[in-house]
Amino acid sequence: MSVKNNIRKRIESKELELSPYAQRSADSAGRKRPEESCGLRTNFQRDRDRIIHSKAFRRLKHKTQVFISPQGDHYVTRLTHTLEVSQIARTISRSLNLNEDLTEAIALGHDLGHTPFGHVGEDEMDVLIRGDGEPASGFRHAWQSLRVVEVIEREGMGLNLTEEVRNGIKNHSKPKGDFMSPDMVEGLSLEAQIVRISDAVAYLNHDLLDAFRADILSPDDLPDSIFAKLGASHGERIDTIVNDIVKESWEVSGIIEPGINEVSCNGLIKMSLSVRDVVNEFRNFMFKNVYMPEDKGEQGLAARAIIRLLFNYYSQNPDSIPSQYSRINSSQQQAIVDYISGMTDQYAINTAESMDKGIGSALYKGVS
Repeated sequence: MSVKNNIRKRIESKELELSPYAQRSADSAGRKRPEESCGLRTNFQRDRDRIIHSKAFRRLKHKTQVFISPQGDHYVTRLTHTLEVSQIARTISRSLNLNEDLTEAIALGHDLGHTPFGHVGEDEMDVLIRGDGEPASGFRHAWQSLRVVEVIEREGMGLNLTEEVRNGIKNHSKPKGDFMSPDMVEGLSLEAQIVRISDAVAYLNHDLLDAFRADILSPDDLPDSIFAKLGASHGERIDTIVNDIVKESWEVSGIIEPGINEVSCNGLIKMSLSVRDVVNEFRNFMFKNVYMPEDKGEQGLAARAIIRLLFNYYSQNPDSIPSQYSRINSSQQQAIVDYISGMTDQYAINTAESMDKGIGSALYKGVS
């Protein structure tokens, strides 16, 4: 055995010390295309590295999280959101004796397929695909993120990630309302569940700070329960929620404390009912007072107009789509979706303005 293979085997042997409920890289269901193992890295570490080095990951730094074309330097982007999700998820995974490498890979890849202009762009793309007939499938950024890693990256070859990472990416999205119902995570690994819940922990808290920064909200606007139960500061709120998740999910760690009878594991990452209720109240408040108003505001409407202009233009002029997208798609519409959803905000604005001068002017007003 080579020195390099000894390194990977040593890391895999360390994974045997993880919780019995953890996913182990040596037991991965594998990749769609079999590959020779890396001598230095486990399967999940290799997936993480492929995601970080992908084109789609780099573009996240110029994609909207919530506020479109903000003027300040401290607003969250899709990339900084991804990094915050990864940090929170890794902390929870490590604390619960689960596979931190798998958790990190899923977290870093979960938003690769997001459109420009955040959820406004995603919703408009969904409307355009569905049309009047409203077919069963439209556009969801989680599905597109999976498509990025399976098909679009590497000139149509995809990143050939493991099944465990791909499944976590595909199933990270959450509906409005209470997203912590056990039936919503059936078939998801504990590591994937951690990313799913960490995504909400991250965006609720950093989007609130951005709303304060943009003078859309003030602390006095929030329900008293959020500060009283979770904490007055950004760090306190995250700390409260993360500690609660670790405490309530401790059974999945496989670690039995002295003097405590062993309890059966139900395979769930969860919060206490008291914290869960406040987090759901927090989330509902953000949808009502930040996310939905941003969608219907002047910038949101301008972003929708840009997505619509691009979609209609490329539908009428399919030869204008870069050949790499047509080459990997038998459907013209899918080639359009792949191309537009991969654009950064500024590239989408510039491209649209080359077709219709002034269409992006409302976006440049930004938030200070």
